[in-house]
Amino acid sequence: MKKDEAPRSRPLTAANDNSSALAPAAVDAALTRIAEAIGRHIAREHINARKAANDNDVAPKNPKAPKH
Repeated sequence: MKKDEAPRSRPLTAANDNSSALAPAAVDAALTRIAEAIGRHIAREHINARKAANDNDVAPKNPKAPKH
């Protein structure tokens, strides 16, 4: 493949090289809230899995018949 001979009039800039409109502290706070929400969701999944694994409750002495 042959390289272009003409020099570029201006340097290339990455497409995602936008200046940040948010302050770094605001970005850190937002990322912290997202991480906390993800952590709570994972914790709920683990709690529900543990409850499902330990659902061996003792049945009542005289269980009621199901209604039809």
